[in-house]
Amino acid sequence: MTFKRKQMVGFGTILIFMLLLLSVLLFMVSNIRSTMTEITDDRYQKVKQSISIQDLYTSTERDVLILLNDEQEANVSAGIQAIQEKQSEIEGAMSRLEPTLNREEGRQMMAEIWDRYRSFAQTESAIAAQIAEGNTNINSSSAIFNDYQQERQALGEKISEFQFFQENLMDEAQAHAAEIYNQAVIFVVVSLAICLLMIFLISAWVIKSTSASIKSITGVMNNVDYTNLTSLPRVPVKTKDEIGQIAVSFNEMAASLEEYGRKEKDFTAKITEQNWLQTNVAEIATMYQGITEVEDLAKQFMNSIAEKLDASLGALYIRKGEGEETAFHKISSFADSHDAGRNSFRLGEGLIGQAALEQKTIIMQDIPEDFRYITTGLGEVKPKTLAVMPVLFEKKIVAMLEFASLHEISPLQFNLLTNVLDTLGITINSVLGRAEIERLLKESQEMTEELQTQSEELQAQSEEMQAQSEELQAQSEELRMTNEQLEERSKDAETKSSELERAKKSLEEKARELMVSSRYKSEFLANMSHELRTPLNSILILSEMLSEDSSGELTDEHKEFAGVIHSSGQELLSLINDILDLSKIEAGKAEVHFSEMNISELPDHIERNFSHIAQNRGLQLEVKKGERVPAILWTDEQRLQQVLKNLLSNALKFTEQGAVTVSIDLAPKASVSHIDSLENAEYWLQIAVRDTGIGIPADKQKLIFEAFQQADGAAMRKFGGTGLGLSISREFTRLLGGFIELESIEGEGSTFSIYIPSLPLTGKAEGTMSAEEEVQEATKQVAAAVTVKKPEIADAKAVFKNKRVLIVDDDNRNIYSLKSALQQEGMDVMTAQNGIECLNMLEGRGDIDIILMDIMMPYMDGYETMRNIRSNGLHPDIPIIALTAKAMKGDREKCLEAGASDYVSKPLKLDQLLSVMRVWLS
Repeated sequence: MTFKRKQMVGFGTILIFMLLLLSVLLFMVSNIRSTMTEITDDRYQKVKQSISIQDLYTSTERDVLILLNDEQEANVSAGIQAIQEKQSEIEGAMSRLEPTLNREEGRQMMAEIWDRYRSFAQTESAIAAQIAEGNTNINSSSAIFNDYQQERQALGEKISEFQFFQENLMDEAQAHAAEIYNQAVIFVVVSLAICLLMIFLISAWVIKSTSASIKSITGVMNNVDYTNLTSLPRVPVKTKDEIGQIAVSFNEMAASLEEYGRKEKDFTAKITEQNWLQTNVAEIATMYQGITEVEDLAKQFMNSIAEKLDASLGALYIRKGEGEETAFHKISSFADSHDAGRNSFRLGEGLIGQAALEQKTIIMQDIPEDFRYITTGLGEVKPKTLAVMPVLFEKKIVAMLEFASLHEISPLQFNLLTNVLDTLGITINSVLGRAEIERLLKESQEMTEELQTQSEELQAQSEEMQAQSEELQAQSEELRMTNEQLEERSKDAETKSSELERAKKSLEEKARELMVSSRYKSEFLANMSHELRTPLNSILILSEMLSEDSSGELTDEHKEFAGVIHSSGQELLSLINDILDLSKIEAGKAEVHFSEMNISELPDHIERNFSHIAQNRGLQLEVKKGERVPAILWTDEQRLQQVLKNLLSNALKFTEQGAVTVSIDLAPKASVSHIDSLENAEYWLQIAVRDTGIGIPADKQKLIFEAFQQADGAAMRKFGGTGLGLSISREFTRLLGGFIELESIEGEGSTFSIYIPSLPLTGKAEGTMSAEEEVQEATKQVAAAVTVKKPEIADAKAVFKNKRVLIVDDDNRNIYSLKSALQQEGMDVMTAQNGIECLNMLEGRGDIDIILMDIMMPYMDGYETMRNIRSNGLHPDIPIIALTAKAMKGDREKCLEAGASDYVSKPLKLDQLLSVMRVWLS
């Protein structure tokens, strides 16, 4: 029975009992009321009427006596009339009283009263008649009067008897009413007692059954262990009422809490594992920084990964050679003696060779009995797990990792190993690629120097031959005097002439070889620029998108990781640009363009770009400008700012405390008096960068201006850098007509002073620009175009909504990064792998709004594809933006001539690309 039903039954019973009590009470009150009504309305009226009859006949008796004593005739007539009227009233009253009698005894008494009254009335009428006749003998002693008196007495007795009867009935009714009243009082008291008893019993029954159930529930609740929600007690369900429903609900809640506790415990474990995984991956990735040798990389990796995987034995093999010559050589090991394992293997040789051939991971739990035991200080132990895993880069195997452990490898450790092997492949490829670049660059420099030396030798031979030719001509004039001497000298001249011809051919051949070498070097730099910028393009775009985190799904740590990747990519891009600049300087192809430079803005420019760096390093940056310095300097502003940037960056980097001071003033004449090659200089400007850093030893001060050189290898490891900045700064200063001086004391600081002439009359052709200048110029043009059109664009992102772009690129990484970025802007993205696919997709379609065209692609490159698009007449006005990683001289003009609407070099800056697209789409 439910709690509600218990209450309804209990209190319903009480209510029914009270209704019965009230009904009985009302019935008793009604009886009392009817009895009292009978007394007042019935018995009392009857007695009253009988008394009235009695009074009337008494009054008639008095009138009779008056008649007997009054002898006047007039009074007798009036008395007789009064007696007759009262008789009529008595008869009327008796007639009214008779129908109200409801008892047989009363009616009999009334009949007797009528008999007595009729007799009394007749006697009274006889007396009145005799008096009217004048009979004076009637008195109290006469016989008729005596009869009258007897009749009157008998009538009075009957009326009194009737009154007594009615009064007895009144007393009986009153006694009956009193009895009913007493019964009602007793009934009410007893009923109230019974009602109170029922209320108490019903309440006790409801409270007892309810409190017992609630006590059972609270007892279970008090036993809940809130520290362990995975195991909760249950409430026994004994009833199906509301309390039982509470118990059921509590049990369901306990089951839900147990499920939640288990899920929370699992989630906490997964988060802990994920944090461990990410921390170790980040730690190993950080370890890669600054490593330039693959042997050092392998050694540090093996020591670190063996500790994290509880490995007891391991080895790392690096791939060398291609095709049939492919072999893997051990370059690092962990806990390995010299006779443990093989030093090299080929594809398909043994288990590790088969894993390398199939590029798959092999994990063995059942180790063969003859396997190499793990050696410890106390003996040898058989391993429990053997793992062989390939290290891949772009689906190509670059190394093999093998390790043995005394424990089984856990899924978490396997995930860690999988993640770090991905980054290890990239790092190995990067280290090997950097080493290969340095080797090729060194070979190219050596070849260039050798060709220059041979060219100088050939030039000297040519001059010598020229002198000999002049001498032969003089001798020829002398030999004319004699035929013999002429003939002999002629033969000698022919011989010398043939030798000279051979020397000229040799010189021309050497010159052609030098040109070919120079062309190979340029092509090599262009190809290296393309191959390095192409992956950098994806790295920079995706890392920039991750650091911005428009979806808000990344943590601050993940966004910081993306920022580090982006800044590292920018540093690598800067290194590539430095190498290209240095190569162009060495090849004599670097150009400068003189124009007016506002020197008064230079201090603000320096403070704006370097004050925050100094503040972050806890240094003071001071910029001083002399009052006599003119406002205008005629020079190449870009090259001069690049030199200042290199010098200030080095000063801030190698200074740990103190200050960096930049002084701008007119150069003293004594400092530039030895320069006499530039007579057109309006004045000389001296810019000194002074720091309180580590200083440079005297024997190293010339070395630091050479490429890839620093004063100390320890400084390179501590502060980083490639050693190209000062070399480029010196060459750019020479191109500007100036020079650099260095004053430094080891441990106290250094002062780099650059002397730049103001050359208003110097000018160079503006028809050619370097690759980076072209990119910057294109950026400025795009920025100007965006500035002009900005008022017409209500919403910058609205330009891209529902616009369709076709990306033509053979590199899936570039396609993925561009597609992700443009889809976030609301664009519909289509892709093609080469020019042929692009042309096939454009046939019969007019819904493509813009094309992003890569240049270097298989089957049909970007140049030919753009020419076909422009020549077929189907899409003559569609915007085509050329994207190329070959940021070399002439690439921009070549793209525009092929039909490109605009040109952007890789690696792309996302804001720059979106600005260019916004201009052409709006």
